Amino acid sequence: MSLLNEILEYNEKFVNEGEYTKYQTTKYPDKKMVVVSCMDTRLVELLPKSMNVRNGDIKILKTAGAIVSHPFGSVMRSILVAVYELKADEIYVIPHHDCGMSAVNTDEMIKKMVNRGVPEGTISTIENSGIDIKNWLRGFDDVYESVKHSVNCIKNHPLIPKTIPVHGLIIAPDTGKLEVVVDGYKELENVK
Repeated sequence: MSLLNEILEYNEKFVNEGEYTKYQTTKYPDKKMVVVSCMDTRLVELLPKSMNVRNGDIKILKTAGAIVSHPFGSVMRSILVAVYELKADEIYVIPHHDCGMSAVNTDEMIKKMVNRGVPEGTISTIENSGIDIKNWLRGFDDVYESVKHSVNCIKNHPLIPKTIPVHGLIIAPDTGKLEVVVDGYKELENVK
C-alpha cells in the first residue's frame, strides 16, 4: 500500500469516527502567540508539549532551521498575518541544537539535485539570473547567532509594531529543555 493510500484510509476512519471533534478550535490562537520553529521531526510533538501548548493555543510556522532569511519572504508575511489578522501579540523564534541546517554543504546539495534529475543548466540559469544559490541554500554555523539574526530580522521589520515582544529560544531536541537567548520583554524595556 502506498503512503498516500495509507493516509487516506486512516483519514476516512478518523472522520467517520468523529476523532476530529477533540481538535476543534477557532482560527485565533488562545495564547495569542506565533512560533517560528524548525521542521525537524523530533519537534513535531515535543515542542508543543515542552511549551504546554495544545491545539488552538498558538500559530506555528515550520521552516528549515527556524530561519527568517528574508524580510519580505513568506515566513515574514505569515508572521504579519498572525499579528494583524489572527490576533497574535508575541513572537517566538525557536530553533534547536543538533540542527541539520548547521551541517548543510551546499555543493553536496547541488550535486544531489543534479543526481535526482535537475539539469545543471537550470542551476546555471538560476545563478546567472543573479541568485546566489549557494548562499540561498546555506544554513548556519552557530544556532545562537542564527536565532539572534532571525529575532532581529523580525523585531526591526518596518511593519512589526515596536510593542510586540520577539523572543528567541533554543530547544534541546532530546529533552525539550528551552533556553532563552533573547528575552523579548527585556528588549522592550530597553527601548522605553
